[in-house]
Amino acid sequence: MELTEILVADAVHYAQSASSKKRLLQKISEQAASIYDLDSEQVFAALTAREALGTTGVGRGVAIPHARFENLDRVVGLFTRLEKPLDYDSMDHQAVDLVFTLLAPQKEGAEHLKALALVSRTLRDEDVCSKLRSNNDAQTIFSILVEKQSSQAA
Repeated sequence: MELTEILVADAVHYAQSASSKKRLLQKISEQAASIYDLDSEQVFAALTAREALGTTGVGRGVAIPHARFENLDRVVGLFTRLEKPLDYDSMDHQAVDLVFTLLAPQKEGAEHLKALALVSRTLRDEDVCSKLRSNNDAQTIFSILVEKQSSQAA
């Protein structure tokens, strides 16, 4: 699996700020509805329910919110880079500025786990995170995300 299979350029956003974790998840849900033809209220409810189980703020300024849906046929993603880091109740108590959201089909447990592992590996790379944090252009951010994978595959 490659990031280009789950992330499209239109699903990468730079946001100057979000007033709260709830507002950020609402905004991501609206984007998912627009890009992937999903119901924004269902996406928001699923992401919020997942957060209630435990934070998806994995540390070092990174969050990977994720949820499953009946009406999806493949894993899809959205990426948000926040200019102003946001309190996200992360495991390490650091504010979050890199948010990679994964939405997966209800039945595809293995694909969901592969996607989570891929995103986690990508965002554990300090060089990638540094490049992401130094850019505010969505197309450049998309290129940085998919560039690492392309160079590893070559």
